[in-house]
Amino acid sequence: MSIRIVPDKNQPSAAIEIPLAKPLTDYDLDQLEQPTPRDVDVILVSQGFRDLVDDARGVLTDLLSGTGVEISQFTGAICPGDNETYRPGLWIVLRDKNSSSGRELSPDSRTRISAIAEELVKRLQLG
Repeated sequence: MSIRIVPDKNQPSAAIEIPLAKPLTDYDLDQLEQPTPRDVDVILVSQGFRDLVDDARGVLTDLLSGTGVEISQFTGAICPGDNETYRPGLWIVLRDKNSSSGRELSPDSRTRISAIAEELVKRLQLG
Protein backbone atom coordinates (compact mmCIF):
# COMPACT_ATOMS: atom_id res chain seq x y z
CA MET A 1 0.00 0.00 0.00
CA SER A 2 1.23 3.42 -0.80
CA ILE A 3 0.49 6.54 1.16
CA ARG A 4 0.40 9.55 -1.12
CA ILE A 5 1.31 12.91 0.42
CA VAL A 6 0.95 16.05 -1.67
CA PRO A 7 2.08 19.34 -0.10
CA ASP A 8 -0.04 22.32 -1.12
CA LYS A 9 1.62 25.13 -3.04
CA ASN A 10 1.85 28.41 -1.15
CA GLN A 11 0.04 26.93 1.87
CA PRO A 12 1.34 25.28 5.05
CA SER A 13 -0.69 22.13 4.45
CA ALA A 14 -0.59 18.76 2.73
CA ALA A 15 -3.15 16.27 1.47
CA ILE A 16 -2.73 12.63 2.44
CA GLU A 17 -4.39 9.79 0.54
CA ILE A 18 -4.38 6.38 2.19
CA PRO A 19 -5.99 3.63 0.09
CA LEU A 20 -7.22 0.64 2.08
CA ALA A 21 -4.93 -2.17 1.04
CA LYS A 22 -6.50 -5.13 2.81
CA PRO A 23 -9.91 -6.19 4.11
CA LEU A 24 -10.80 -4.84 7.55
CA THR A 25 -13.18 -7.42 8.95
CA ASP A 26 -13.62 -5.51 12.23
CA TYR A 27 -15.30 -2.79 10.16
CA ASP A 28 -17.16 -5.17 7.81
CA LEU A 29 -14.98 -3.94 4.96
CA ASP A 30 -14.27 -7.20 3.21
CA GLN A 31 -14.55 -6.57 -0.54
CA LEU A 32 -12.47 -3.45 -1.19
CA GLU A 33 -11.50 -3.69 -4.85
CA GLN A 34 -14.36 -2.49 -7.05
CA PRO A 35 -14.78 -2.14 -10.84
CA THR A 36 -16.15 1.43 -10.80
CA PRO A 37 -15.94 4.50 -8.55
CA ARG A 38 -19.71 4.29 -8.08
CA ASP A 39 -19.26 0.87 -6.46
CA VAL A 40 -16.82 2.41 -3.97
CA ASP A 41 -19.42 5.04 -3.03
CA VAL A 42 -21.49 2.27 -1.44
CA ILE A 43 -18.55 1.38 0.80
CA LEU A 44 -17.86 5.01 1.76
CA VAL A 45 -21.38 5.45 3.16
CA SER A 46 -21.44 2.12 5.01
CA GLN A 47 -21.54 2.05 8.79
CA GLY A 48 -18.27 0.12 8.86
CA PHE A 49 -16.43 2.79 6.89
CA ARG A 50 -17.92 5.56 9.03
CA ASP A 51 -16.72 3.68 12.12
CA LEU A 52 -13.25 3.44 10.58
CA VAL A 53 -13.22 7.20 9.91
CA ASP A 54 -14.28 7.89 13.51
CA ASP A 55 -11.56 5.61 14.89
CA ALA A 56 -8.95 7.05 12.52
CA ARG A 57 -9.89 10.60 13.55
CA GLY A 58 -9.41 9.66 17.21
CA VAL A 59 -6.01 8.08 16.55
CA LEU A 60 -4.96 11.01 14.39
CA THR A 61 -6.03 13.53 17.03
CA ASP A 62 -3.85 11.67 19.53
CA LEU A 63 -0.90 11.61 17.11
CA LEU A 64 -1.21 15.34 16.43
CA SER A 65 -1.29 16.35 20.08
CA GLY A 66 1.53 18.81 20.77
CA THR A 67 2.88 18.77 17.20
CA GLY A 68 1.55 22.11 15.94
CA VAL A 69 -0.25 20.23 13.16
CA GLU A 70 -4.05 20.24 12.89
CA ILE A 71 -6.71 18.48 10.84
CA SER A 72 -8.20 20.68 8.11
CA GLN A 73 -10.17 17.94 6.37
CA PHE A 74 -10.87 14.26 6.99
CA THR A 75 -13.12 12.20 4.75
CA GLY A 76 -13.39 9.09 2.61
CA ALA A 77 -11.83 8.86 -0.83
CA ILE A 78 -12.12 6.82 -4.00
CA CYS A 79 -8.60 5.65 -4.80
CA PRO A 80 -7.45 4.14 -8.10
CA GLY A 81 -6.29 0.57 -7.68
CA ASP A 82 -4.51 -1.86 -9.97
CA ASN A 83 -5.90 -3.09 -13.28
CA GLU A 84 -8.56 -0.40 -13.70
CA THR A 85 -10.13 -1.01 -10.31
CA TYR A 86 -10.94 1.31 -7.43
CA ARG A 87 -10.87 1.04 -3.67
CA PRO A 88 -11.93 3.12 -0.68
CA GLY A 89 -9.43 5.16 1.24
CA LEU A 90 -8.94 8.03 3.65
CA TRP A 91 -8.41 11.62 2.50
CA ILE A 92 -6.81 13.85 5.11
CA VAL A 93 -5.56 17.42 4.89
CA LEU A 94 -3.19 18.46 7.65
CA ARG A 95 -2.08 22.03 8.29
CA ASP A 96 0.91 23.36 10.22
CA LYS A 97 -0.82 25.94 12.40
CA ASN A 98 2.51 27.56 13.33
CA SER A 99 3.23 28.54 9.71
CA SER A 100 1.72 31.58 8.07
CA SER A 101 -0.59 31.39 5.10
CA GLY A 102 1.19 31.88 1.79
CA ARG A 103 4.17 29.78 2.87
CA GLU A 104 4.70 26.15 2.02
CA LEU A 105 5.43 23.48 4.60
CA SER A 106 8.95 23.41 5.95
CA PRO A 107 11.02 20.25 5.42
CA ASP A 108 10.61 19.45 9.13
CA SER A 109 6.82 19.76 8.86
CA ARG A 110 6.79 17.51 5.78
CA THR A 111 8.81 14.89 7.64
CA ARG A 112 6.51 15.17 10.68
CA ILE A 113 3.37 14.79 8.55
CA SER A 114 4.83 11.78 6.75
CA ALA A 115 5.69 10.10 10.07
CA ILE A 116 2.19 10.83 11.40
CA ALA A 117 0.57 9.25 8.32
CA GLU A 118 2.76 6.15 8.62
CA GLU A 119 1.96 5.78 12.31
CA LEU A 120 -1.77 6.15 11.60
CA VAL A 121 -1.58 3.32 9.06
CA LYS A 122 0.38 1.20 11.53
CA ARG A 123 -1.97 1.75 14.48
CA LEU A 124 -5.09 1.03 12.44
CA GLN A 125 -3.40 -1.89 10.62
CA LEU A 126 -4.39 -0.50 7.22
CA GLY A 127 -1.30 -1.75 5.41
